[in-house]
Amino acid sequence: MREIDRLTTERYAIPPLLLMETAANASAREITSLPPKNWAGRRMLVVCGRGNNGGDGAALARILWTMGMEVEVLLLGRIEETRGDARVNFEIVRGLSGAAREASHSALTFSECAGGDEWATFRPRLDHCDMVIDAMLGTGLSRPLAGLLHMVVADISAARERREGAEHPLLVVSLDMPTGLDADSSVPTGETVRADLTVTFTAPKPANALPPASHFNGRLVIADIGSPFVLLDESPSQLFLLEAADARAWLRRTRYAPDSYKNIHGHALVVAGSHAMSGAAVLCAGAAMRAGAGLVTVASPASAVPAVAARVMPEVMTAALPETDAGSASVAAYERVAQLAERADVIAIGPGLTTDEETRRLVREIVERRTKPVVIDADGLNALAPWPEDLRGTAKLPLVLTPHLGEMRRLAGVSEDDEEAIKDRVSFARDFATARGVILVLKGSRVLIAAPDGRVFVNPTGNAGLGTAGAGDTLTGIITGFLAQAYGALKTEADPLEAVLAAVYVGGAAGDLAARERGMRTMAASDVREQIEAAIREQLSAAVRALDPEGE
Repeated sequence: MREIDRLTTERYAIPPLLLMETAANASAREITSLPPKNWAGRRMLVVCGRGNNGGDGAALARILWTMGMEVEVLLLGRIEETRGDARVNFEIVRGLSGAAREASHSALTFSECAGGDEWATFRPRLDHCDMVIDAMLGTGLSRPLAGLLHMVVADISAARERREGAEHPLLVVSLDMPTGLDADSSVPTGETVRADLTVTFTAPKPANALPPASHFNGRLVIADIGSPFVLLDESPSQLFLLEAADARAWLRRTRYAPDSYKNIHGHALVVAGSHAMSGAAVLCAGAAMRAGAGLVTVASPASAVPAVAARVMPEVMTAALPETDAGSASVAAYERVAQLAERADVIAIGPGLTTDEETRRLVREIVERRTKPVVIDADGLNALAPWPEDLRGTAKLPLVLTPHLGEMRRLAGVSEDDEEAIKDRVSFARDFATARGVILVLKGSRVLIAAPDGRVFVNPTGNAGLGTAGAGDTLTGIITGFLAQAYGALKTEADPLEAVLAAVYVGGAAGDLAARERGMRTMAASDVREQIEAAIREQLSAAVRALDPEGE
């Protein structure tokens, strides 16, 4: 981001002061959109550091004052210690502060605070303002807070907590990054501002997107402040945050044409379930159907088929597989699966299969001798753990893995006690995906999708309610349904990674809709499945619907 800021000025002659002003205007728009929306007369405390983040805060303070708010700017330091464009904005606010006292409109004040004793006189302001704007450090931190900054951040957190649930709670807005976070790290290093809203500029930073650091952002808004997008495209970054536009682009590519019919939108084969766990097969197959696959066949052990058929959507076909005495799919089922796969575009395998030794052998046979792309989840992953050294995904026959962290440990052969190996989830996922040539969907708080080429994508949709039983089976079904559509509609032009990214985004969005309707505490995986339709429709903009009058 520092390089992008530099090139914005060097190549395009956009001065840093203008970028700072644009950032302030973008932040003002977001602040005034917060409830109660009419912020005129409200008391705002803008706490500024001495660097450019503080300069953003000073510019924002001036804009909020012109909109009728009572604004106090507190510089943590002396104005003589500031420089460049930040100092310009501090000087402007200090000058206006004097003018404001003589005018009849709202107040704008400017104060300096260089130590703990001075801060003690300002601390009571936290209990009498409506909002604190954190413009202390932005991306400028690489070690735990200390001294005055630590004291101020701790007091802001205490005041926010004191007023939680009150008629007028204290709202906290951070500019670019909550103070206390290292922008390049997913791990908080100490005392940190917990924001209700964070407005970050141009593009998100790792700490904006990756948990647990991202939990301190509150709602994250990414504001365009004028840096040309070509500079972002040229960036060497291998870490990306998914956006609604990514899902919408894929939905448009695979939209229904006037002559569409079921075969054009793909056939998904789901190998899942057992006598004791038929529900997993039902959830996975139903989600694949609801996600838009033209045809879905669920293949389960013979003794499980009646239970599956009784509960699955009537549009889903069923097939019986040879089974073990315990009601799990046996290795003898391979020929039947291979026969079914001839008519399918993609195979999903794993939900509810059990870890019976014969079933494990069946999974290995299907994956190693595959003729179609394969999505592997749950017991399918357990059957391949630790991952065979000679098993790799290919461009023609991709492998999509959807483990939670426990399954990921087993696949990678990492001990439960080895926390250091998984501390950096991005590197952990990237290394596994590139070494095995697979698309890895690592579930958890903020799902990561790692590609064989080293790119890693962070999904911002979803919530803690998706930790419920069966939600993983549902996600596998959505991914399988999207892949079936990609290969059915686009044939050799299908990009499996694009389909997986869109599926994960939409799956998380369906989870958010389910949580909105049911609440995270009480939502179930079947609720998520029933929200897939709404999630897909939500991603289609009015412009897309206008171009697609037939609807989807």
